[in-house]
Amino acid sequence: MTRSVAILGGAGGIGRAVVAALKETGDDVIVLDLSASLERHRLDVPCIPIDVLSEAAIDAAVARLRRERPALDGFVNLAGFNASIQPLSETTTEYFDDVIAGNLRGAFLSTRAIMPLMSQDGSVVMVASGLARFIRPGYGSYAAAKAGVIALANTLALEFAPKVRVNTVAPGLVDTAFLRGGTGRSDEAGESVVNLGPYLSAIPLRRLAEPEDIVGPIRFLLGPDSGYMTGQVLWINGGAYMP
Repeated sequence: MTRSVAILGGAGGIGRAVVAALKETGDDVIVLDLSASLERHRLDVPCIPIDVLSEAAIDAAVARLRRERPALDGFVNLAGFNASIQPLSETTTEYFDDVIAGNLRGAFLSTRAIMPLMSQDGSVVMVASGLARFIRPGYGSYAAAKAGVIALANTLALEFAPKVRVNTVAPGLVDTAFLRGGTGRSDEAGESVVNLGPYLSAIPLRRLAEPEDIVGPIRFLLGPDSGYMTGQVLWINGGAYMP
């Protein structure tokens, strides 16, 4: 049976890999992302521009989504960014607010708007980060936001059970434009904001994740094989963090 799946952040590195994988298995996919991301990465699926920093833009995008896909079987929330690594003592209020807005407030607003479209036995997959629990210096704003995303997902899992399952994927660093500030928000070919040498030396599997490494866990949580899972977190990090 064909499923209808919306992917927020589907033009990003992980998002494009998820779109390709779901299309390959016959799912009906629709992508929501920044206009700049959609223009840079032309996808051969229906796309709706959205800016999760704007509640009005979210409402407009979801209203259009409702007209085009009045019922969803799956929703993947991949939106997020972190443009800089800096100690909290040097973090400006403006930067902290921007990161919280783009990663946590945006996840709250967009998921709240989309949940009424979810079908019976639908599945929502939120994408957080290993930094939500495996705290490292310099990522305070982002880590706080992604910890909030996990709490948000778990609350939604309780409030929407048994109709809709809500789970979270929490990757380590993935080799995408995120490392250079984010898809649609940066020079995607620029230098990584992360010093990758020390990071890689701490990973038992000794490599950086590729987008395809995150696709499988997302597909699993969207599908029937995870039908008795809700409010759970899958940590995808090559063994760097073992809770």
